[in-house]
Amino acid sequence: MPTDPIEELEERIGESRVTVEGFRIEPGKVEEFARSITDPLPAFRDAEAARAAGLEDVPAPLTYARVSRFPRYQAHDQGGYGFDLGFQPEYVLHGEQTYEFERPLTVGDVLTGTTTLSDVYQRDGGRAGTMTFAIYETTYRDQNDELVLTDRSTVIETEGAVDNGDDDAPASDDDDGASDVSAPDAESVETLQSLADASVGDTGPTVVVEDLERKHFVKYAGASGDFNPIHYDEPYARDAGNPSVFGQGMFTAGVASRVATDWFALADIDSFSVRFQSQVFPGDTIVATGEITDISDAGTVEVTLEAATAAGETLLTGTATATLEE
Repeated sequence: MPTDPIEELEERIGESRVTVEGFRIEPGKVEEFARSITDPLPAFRDAEAARAAGLEDVPAPLTYARVSRFPRYQAHDQGGYGFDLGFQPEYVLHGEQTYEFERPLTVGDVLTGTTTLSDVYQRDGGRAGTMTFAIYETTYRDQNDELVLTDRSTVIETEGAVDNGDDDAPASDDDDGASDVSAPDAESVETLQSLADASVGDTGPTVVVEDLERKHFVKYAGASGDFNPIHYDEPYARDAGNPSVFGQGMFTAGVASRVATDWFALADIDSFSVRFQSQVFPGDTIVATGEITDISDAGTVEVTLEAATAAGETLLTGTATATLEE
C-alpha cells in the first residue's frame, strides 16, 4: 500500500512538472536499444537505410522513450515518473502503455518531457489485494519546442507479489531451461504502404523470440534504464514472492512493437498501445502477431496486437494505428 492515504494522493491529480531534460537521441544508443528488443531493422542502425525508408535520419524504435529514465536525463530526484507516491518498487507493475506520435523520434532530436499526474485510484485486485493505480501523461517536445510524442503510462502497486496461478513458472535453478513447447516459425510481410493493399482481417508478420534468458532482461535494463532488480536479481525477486526474475513489461512491448515496424513505414505509424497481462520468464518464447481490424475513411488502419508464449499464455494485448495513402 502507498505510504500516503489515497485521499492525499487524489489531491495531487493534475500536478505537472518538467521531468526530462536534454534527452538526446543518439545513434549508438538507438542501435543498442534496438538490439535489446531483438529488432534487426536496418533503419535503426544505418542512416542510408533510414533515408531509403523516407526518413531524414536514423529513427528510434517505437518504445525508445523509456531511455529517458536514465538519471542523466531526469530533471528531478524522485525516480520513475517524477512523483513520489510512496509506492514500493518490488510490488509495482506496469499496467498499460500508450504512445501517440506526431512524427518518429530521430537521431539529433533533443527532447524535454513534462509529466502530469492524470489520475490516481484504487481497486480490489483479488489475489493481488488492493491495487493502487497511477496514470502519468508525459509530453515530449523537441529543440524547436514542437510536440513530437505523448506518452501515457499506467502504473499499479499491489499489496504483494501477483500470483499468476502458474505452477509451471521456473524455480530457482541457475539454468535458463527452454520450453519444450514448439514455437511457430517467424513470418515476414511486405511493408504496407497503400490503402489499396490493406483489408480488414489481413494478418501481419509473426515475430518470434525463442528461449529467453536472464541476459535478455539484463540487456534491456542496460539499454532502457529500467534497473528494477526484480528483473535480474534472483534473491530479490524471490524475496518479493516471485518464483524467479521475470522480463520487463516494456521488453515484451518492444518485441511486440516489431510487428508494427515490420508491417508499416515508421513515418506512417500514429500510435502504439499495450496492456500487460502476464509475466515472461527465462525459458519462455515470445510470439507476437497482429491483424487489421478497422480501416477508417481518413485512411487510418487499426491493428490489434498480441504477444503470447509459445504455450499460448497471453503476455500483452494492444493496438497500433498507421495512416496510409490511397
